[in-house]
Amino acid sequence: MTVDPHPWAAELDTLCAQVWARLVRGVGDRHAPARHPTLATVSPEGWPEARTVVLRAADPVAGSVDIHTDLRSAKVASLRANHRAALHVWDASAHLQTRLEVTVSILSGPEVAAIWARVPDASRQSYGTMPAPGQHIASALEYAKQPEAASFAVLRCTVQAMDVVHLGPHHRRARFDRGTHWAGQWLAP
Repeated sequence: MTVDPHPWAAELDTLCAQVWARLVRGVGDRHAPARHPTLATVSPEGWPEARTVVLRAADPVAGSVDIHTDLRSAKVASLRANHRAALHVWDASAHLQTRLEVTVSILSGPEVAAIWARVPDASRQSYGTMPAPGQHIASALEYAKQPEAASFAVLRCTVQAMDVVHLGPHHRRARFDRGTHWAGQWLAP
């Protein structure tokens, strides 16, 4: 019999706990796979969009994760048109794929002032470029970094469901839903 190097994948409760632990680790560890998930949205024109983002908060109790962005970015326009999105994390060392189905609230202005106050100066450079993100420019570096609190937004992603696949010696797949208090259900991989 093959010994599974990841015994946490054998039970629904430990698998769910492991996903949240890896998300929390992604917030503070620059080398953790969950640090840079892929965010998938749909443009107002109906085109799929995927981009790498940085995980800034993960709260297992609230069932939410946060991403920071420029309020003028295309992803914000897409989320205003459709507040549903997905986050994808591939953790090669754990043989673990996590897909989060989320609804996104766009927080800005006074409601994120305390978060903005904690954003390091080097990171603030990403919020407030001129011209706005995605605008045409004549050459590759024809933009200016002008940090601006009014351009800073937090995408609060409320997790509605998690689809988790562990590709160990025995493949396992489970779905965890907010509506069932994350009880979990095994699925065929």
